[in-house]
Amino acid sequence: MRVLVAFASKHGSTAEIAEAIAGTLRSSGLEADCAEAGGVKSLEGYDAVVLGSAVYIKRWRSRAKRFLRRHGDRLAQLPFWVFSSGPVGEPKGEVDLAWVEPRRVVERVERLGARQHVVFGGRVPPDGRGPSRAMAKGIPAEHQDRRDWEEIRAWAAGIAAELEASGDRPNPSRA
Repeated sequence: MRVLVAFASKHGSTAEIAEAIAGTLRSSGLEADCAEAGGVKSLEGYDAVVLGSAVYIKRWRSRAKRFLRRHGDRLAQLPFWVFSSGPVGEPKGEVDLAWVEPRRVVERVERLGARQHVVFGGRVPPDGRGPSRAMAKGIPAEHQDRRDWEEIRAWAAGIAAELEASGDRPNPSRA
């Protein structure tokens, strides 16, 4: 089974999460390609997709939104999962998707039949400029990287297990 892990990253944190997901899928015996969402021309040859985007000020990266529009018909026929990366700072308990995620993106992902949509903590870029630099100054160092690698790899392992258990293949009748 071949899985595409596509991502849209601003400062590299989401790309690193995508690579960890692809690595876990490979370790589970799947073929997994990891690619920037804007460079994906076709989903032909893929049996499943994981799409991730950085979220800034409740906005997904434009390349991830374009990926959903461009490949929506095909995504509706494939098992696919979605993740967002963004919250930083001191942990405040459960992440409220309605607060963090852009409503239209969430609605589109649900309409297309995503199996799951999760939000992972993000990282403040250490060399950021403008608002990123100001944000980094306002967040204690111990909370500037909220990525939980164990949680990320466990989520990816769950995807691999679900694909293996179900023997999922593209379903052309789903639209």
